[in-house]
Amino acid sequence: MFRRAASVLGAALRATYTTGSQCKRSSVLDMQGTIGFIGVGNMGAPMAANLLKAGLPVLVFDRNPAAVDKLVKLGAQAVGSPQEMGETPGVTAVLSMLPSTEHVADAYEGPQGLLKASGGLQPSLLIDSSTILPTYTSELAQRIATFSMLAAGARRVAGAPGPVFVDAPVSGGVIGAVAGTLTFMCGGSAAGVRAAKPLLRLMGKAVEHLGEPGAGQVAKICNNLAMGVQMAAVSEALALGGAMGLDPAALTGVINSSSARCWCSEAYNPVPGVLRDVPAAHGYRGGFNAGFMSKDLRLALQLAGTAGQPLPMGERAAQLYQQVIDASAGEPLDFGAIYKFVYNGRPADGRPKNTGEKPAVCEHSDSA
Repeated sequence: MFRRAASVLGAALRATYTTGSQCKRSSVLDMQGTIGFIGVGNMGAPMAANLLKAGLPVLVFDRNPAAVDKLVKLGAQAVGSPQEMGETPGVTAVLSMLPSTEHVADAYEGPQGLLKASGGLQPSLLIDSSTILPTYTSELAQRIATFSMLAAGARRVAGAPGPVFVDAPVSGGVIGAVAGTLTFMCGGSAAGVRAAKPLLRLMGKAVEHLGEPGAGQVAKICNNLAMGVQMAAVSEALALGGAMGLDPAALTGVINSSSARCWCSEAYNPVPGVLRDVPAAHGYRGGFNAGFMSKDLRLALQLAGTAGQPLPMGERAAQLYQQVIDASAGEPLDFGAIYKFVYNGRPADGRPKNTGEKPAVCEHSDSA
């Protein structure tokens, strides 16, 4: 699965567009407009494809022309900048899925950003599904709240005088994006999340409203903090057992039937030879790039500094994943490679087991 990530993603996009239930379509038909999508990489592309599958016109922008071309072949239209997207008549909502705070800032507030639209902004609902700093998300939401210049004839969200912003980072990874089973963690006004929900449900199975703008980002960062520490702990224990002569597969069986059982041991095991269809079975290729885990842990540390909250395990985990990045010589390896590059863990003795579930894919916050 992971060895063929690019081809699988392309095939999945085609399948997403041409198959699947249309039962959710009626809930967004009243939008009567085009949906803009900024950032159509590994996560954004299948999300946009699900909108196309539901029968919605989609306008896309990405700095990677090849990524745009794939969506255009499925029926999307391309624009040259977020600003052009914001100026396009008929666009009622815009979603973004980008790698970093800086990318989001540029897409919304840069020289050709969405909020630079001349003559007023066409879309009245703005949704960011990137994983970025909650403090920036809150500041952006405040600035958007004062941006009262909607284009003449633009549809208003719950009577709001200007555009409404919702942060909605996701859980579920590429497989969830393709299958339309993502979980959206939302921050924003109740009216904004209510307006976004029908659209998000075309791409996911759950939409959770967690509070004011930035709350969704906090939830996502906390989730990835726990996941990063969990993977380090599982790798450390399995490597120690292996060094003492235990078969890591047998030790995994003990862990998975004992109190240390967790997702990283049971569904995403980092030991080569324990499970099929996980990155460890394919040289740690595919899955969740250790660089993105490092980024998310840095975000957690920034939050902790703001809150005055000690984060000793998160701080150490961030150092360990940096070791993985340094040791991999620039190759984008899955964060489970911590088992190999930090702990020098050995492979399992026997043949890998199939979990009997869909391939485990970790969270992505990138658009590449």
